[in-house]
Amino acid sequence: MTNIKIAIAGIGNCASSLIQGIEYYKTEDKASIGLMHMDIGGYRPGDIKVVAAFDIDARKVGKDVAEAIFSPPNCTAVFCPDVPLTGVKVKMGRVLDGVSDHMKNYGESYTFVVSKETEATKAGIVKELKDSGADMLLNYLPVGSEEAVSFYAECALEAGVAFINNVPVFIASNQEWAKRFEEKNIPIIGDDIKAQLGATITHRVLTDLFEKRGVKLERTYQLNTGGNTDFLNMLNRNRLASKRESKTEAVQSVLSEKLDDENIHIGPSDYVAWQKDNKVCFLRMEGKLFGDVPMNLELRLSVEDSPNSAGVVIDAIRCCKLALDRGIGGVLYSPSSYFMKHPAIQYPDDVAYLRTEEFIAGTRER
Repeated sequence: MTNIKIAIAGIGNCASSLIQGIEYYKTEDKASIGLMHMDIGGYRPGDIKVVAAFDIDARKVGKDVAEAIFSPPNCTAVFCPDVPLTGVKVKMGRVLDGVSDHMKNYGESYTFVVSKETEATKAGIVKELKDSGADMLLNYLPVGSEEAVSFYAECALEAGVAFINNVPVFIASNQEWAKRFEEKNIPIIGDDIKAQLGATITHRVLTDLFEKRGVKLERTYQLNTGGNTDFLNMLNRNRLASKRESKTEAVQSVLSEKLDDENIHIGPSDYVAWQKDNKVCFLRMEGKLFGDVPMNLELRLSVEDSPNSAGVVIDAIRCCKLALDRGIGGVLYSPSSYFMKHPAIQYPDDVAYLRTEEFIAGTRER
């Protein structure tokens, strides 16, 4: 098989975990741990190659991708320290609303230091995507980057490359954007990556369990804390609207009857610097059993946030490549429903899983 050539916007913790994982899973004896699929349509994780990268942090711009992924403010687990040089330098991207004001030149190693290099133009990004031969562009920009995400989605459309939107800015689940990708026959997967075993997928599975076992869910919350730049960025509550909508809808969609707003609270709660890339979820569910007898469930989940998303993205990349190979454009509904929190169509996770397996096998178009 040929390489899958990817471009990445945002070389943060999630990109670091992804690129480490591509190298890590080149070793066959590690294939049994942490992957949903070792092989998708003949493509393995090691077939993925980074050919272009964009960021706006001065500590990453100009560095080889293999060096930039370990540069501050990145703080995720280093499980593959020997990533070889790629020969691909991180190019200056476009700032727009990609950095919250409280994070610019903050003065600490875990915040953004915006590069003084000239910002990229759309024409410049498009040229880089075309010249690099990228098959697709992965979006890893911060939560709340509405203008910046739209900018990179426009670049993908103009360059004719597929788009994987890993953040809660609604592109694939927006009808107007979806139509534009379909009209150009360009695949898109999105929106907002659903971690391998994170807070949202765990909350969804438990909610589905309540439904199937006849337990009446009356109230629930999901509170999350972390110490990476994602959580620091989200201290600006003005950037959280789409994130809360994405996570809440992911859980509400499993219920036959949605909870009133006052009875469900889901979203990032606070930034704890020493947690770094560790994310802690505090989950509570209150309901009624047989005979209206009350019950409650409390769960604490602690995960390294970025590796938790990388295995899912590795699968999304390969599904996107299958669509390119098959000449399929527009929203990939089945992979999006399994890999993302806010897809265009929400399916129960068991249904989404089966539909994705059918897509991989070629028995389902999208």
